[in-house]
Amino acid sequence: MAIAYDHIVIGAGSAGCAVAHGLVTGGAGTVLVIEAGPSDRWPLVRMPFGLVWMMGGARDWRYRSAPQAGLGGRSLAIPRGRMVGGSGSINSMVWFRGRAADFDGWALPGWSWSEVAPAFDAVEAQLRPRRLSGAHPLTEALGALFPTNDAKALPHPDREGAGVFAFNLHDGRRWSAADAFLRPALERGAALLTGAQVDRLTLKGDRIAGVRLGDGTEIAARKGVVLSAGAIGSPEILLRSGIGPAEELRAAGVDVVRDIPELGRNLHDHPGAGLHYEGPGSGYGLTPALWPRWAVAPLDWALRGRGLLASPTVEGGGFFNARGDGGAPDVQSHFIPFRLGHDGRKYALKQGYFADVCLCRPKSRGALRLTKRGIEIDLGIFADETDLDTLTAGWLRLRTLMAEADLGPHQAPEVAPGPAVRTEDQARAHIRATAGTAYHPVGTLRMGAEPDAPVTPDLRLRGTLGLHVADASVMPAVTSANTNAPSMMIGYRAGMMIAEAA
Repeated sequence: MAIAYDHIVIGAGSAGCAVAHGLVTGGAGTVLVIEAGPSDRWPLVRMPFGLVWMMGGARDWRYRSAPQAGLGGRSLAIPRGRMVGGSGSINSMVWFRGRAADFDGWALPGWSWSEVAPAFDAVEAQLRPRRLSGAHPLTEALGALFPTNDAKALPHPDREGAGVFAFNLHDGRRWSAADAFLRPALERGAALLTGAQVDRLTLKGDRIAGVRLGDGTEIAARKGVVLSAGAIGSPEILLRSGIGPAEELRAAGVDVVRDIPELGRNLHDHPGAGLHYEGPGSGYGLTPALWPRWAVAPLDWALRGRGLLASPTVEGGGFFNARGDGGAPDVQSHFIPFRLGHDGRKYALKQGYFADVCLCRPKSRGALRLTKRGIEIDLGIFADETDLDTLTAGWLRLRTLMAEADLGPHQAPEVAPGPAVRTEDQARAHIRATAGTAYHPVGTLRMGAEPDAPVTPDLRLRGTLGLHVADASVMPAVTSANTNAPSMMIGYRAGMMIAEAA
């Protein structure tokens, strides 16, 4: 007997969980959510500090970029969650909607700020994000970077300011889209299949009929499929299915089902570069003075949801204009009150902290392609040199802000890059040699009203029946801060939209 559901959702990540909830609560029929990875029922997922061990582990897809010309040929790690909850199960849980101008700037019907704000309200009613409690004193002191602002106010990408961030954490434990959306959907009848990787989509004429798993199992979708595998996974599945740029598919040895030249293009992320600080009594580290706290940390977290292991590592940061010219913020800083390795040693008996600066609205674009060797992920970092100009200016201003602010008795000197990097040219070279990303890839299946955009404003794959896309891949341009909240908003709107149409 053939396996069939009304709707199949591919990917139990932040967006996919919200999609499933919307389909079920909207009475759209039977729903199956397919997840390639395992369950998120794992202590390190619940533990905020556990992300340190999960990134790069078995619950991470462990993608790597192609050598980046703008970074001197370096390849970057691209962590993506491979379990229920997706990247929302390995991220630092920072919660930002973005700016109203981000969504108005998409200039798409149905996606203006006034139209997406109610969906954010609904998502936050389920997630209940809040300002981090128990932050390190250094994080609490970040308001000193912009002393005219309220030190207790949450930073926002619309204005210059710094402080403690908001997070989707409850009682010192991760509260992901799987908790807020998927589990309630399962209680209402949705089904979940884990450890099942979708190899390709199946078609009947112009309609997507279902999916074929890696083991050959086929599952039919009577009403439709929703692709929510993320900015890397969603286009990869389409390319394996023969949907994408025809010339590249033929070169990869894949039969062309539908030619969509722009599929996989427009890939971009928030590039960033950091500063390291060290000193006795500063941030957290492995010095003997902190050994007692590390020794009791597991029990402190298990019993009370507090202590070192309750920290999501990125505890705060801020937004500011890179050149300090009075313009709107164009860079974001993340602050980690832990010593991070910078000298080739991951572990050292030292205390310290770290601050980075990331571009809010990069202009550079890359692409994801299918080759005979598999997918090639080109993030296109600094393809537009003005991105490096702005990031360099922001990095230099962050260094000045951190040096001049009074962060209290825990303040420490900068140790990397230190005095060897002083001039603007030296800073540019240092950033090329060390820059990474904020792990916010978007845009590979961008929405657009124009006929060459892969996805329509109502989230349908252009020219294809029975397939919606709902995840960060549809963003025409990345939002000005962390992307987890906008991804959930997209999934929430998709679920309700599809249910209403069904």
